[in-house]
Amino acid sequence: MNALRTPEDRFESLVDFPYRPQYVTDLAGYGGLRAAYVDEGSVEANQVFLCLHGQPTWSYLYRKMIPVFVASGGRVVAPDLLGFGRSDKPEDEEIYGFDFHRNFLIALIERLDLRNITLVVQDWGGLLGLTLPVVPRVAARISRLIIMNTTLATGHPPSDGFMAWRAYSGSRPDLAVGALMQRSTPQLSTDEAAAYDAPFPDASFKAGVRAFPKRVMTDPDMAGVDISLAARTFWAEHWQGQSFMAWGAADPVFGLDIMNDMQQLIRACPTPMIIRDGGHFLQEWGQEIAEAALRSFDAGLGRAG
Repeated sequence: MNALRTPEDRFESLVDFPYRPQYVTDLAGYGGLRAAYVDEGSVEANQVFLCLHGQPTWSYLYRKMIPVFVASGGRVVAPDLLGFGRSDKPEDEEIYGFDFHRNFLIALIERLDLRNITLVVQDWGGLLGLTLPVVPRVAARISRLIIMNTTLATGHPPSDGFMAWRAYSGSRPDLAVGALMQRSTPQLSTDEAAAYDAPFPDASFKAGVRAFPKRVMTDPDMAGVDISLAARTFWAEHWQGQSFMAWGAADPVFGLDIMNDMQQLIRACPTPMIIRDGGHFLQEWGQEIAEAALRSFDAGLGRAG
């Protein structure tokens, strides 16, 4: 499998992201690809916050949530999906299928033996992460959920906004990631935008960025639809843990109609925290969301009976 590796000097002097990367190269079925992840807090911590990013971001997206979770006594594991961040980037776009990423996450969870997981998801982090409990041995490891601006893709376009995004990104093989992030989150600084550009020295490193919008399951025959339908059943009928939902109301891709669907779907999900000026990449409002989620969990809210 031909893959590129972003030079380490691209990640020097990242603003507000002092975390040393950890690496794993022995995941079965991944041909020695090197995957990166942030691992902060004590490995003995009772609660593991597994923070899953989407497209076109990387674990840097969680820089405002990681300190809150660690300060609560938790351990934070934030992987860079293959094709993103410090992880290796296969050059063939066809490799970036639903199962490729989902199986990677399952393998990483088991490789690190993560337990008592708070699953933290947004964008593709949710399209993938919300399907993980379909595997019973993985479901047994997950106790809480924090969900932001995502959905389960079950064979139809999630929104007109998504279809517009797919067309937009498909016309830009060298998508300007940092500029996109600034348009979505106007308060983002130049240095922060540069951090989102860091994994991608040029267009050859962006196979995953180009592939992801095409892989969202907008047709019933696409890979991942059956698993996503099974995941809807899990969250509606079998989920027993605590949930917390936060939503960016200014998101043109996953709007409040999708939020309402997901809230009604997830068993015992409490009233969402709505960030009125929050965009798609809601982790940029992450400190207040993380603090609110912890308060909700401490109060015993969002638990299925």
